[in-house]
Amino acid sequence: MSVARVTEITSSSNKSFQEAIELGIARAAKTLKNVEGAWIQDQKVVVEDGKISAYRVNMKVTFILAE
Repeated sequence: MSVARVTEITSSSNKSFQEAIELGIARAAKTLKNVEGAWIQDQKVVVEDGKISAYRVNMKVTFILAE
């Protein structure tokens, strides 16, 4: 039997939502073992001087706890 845990993280990119997701997952995988998936809970842009300066995602990352 496996037990999973979920942690919430926020990641940011100045290029795209896709890159923000990829950076967030890569960073989570450095600290958390057995990352299984993620749910993108929220997307947001930061606007400066009428232009998008950052893409942000809030995600819930699921990982399996070691036995």
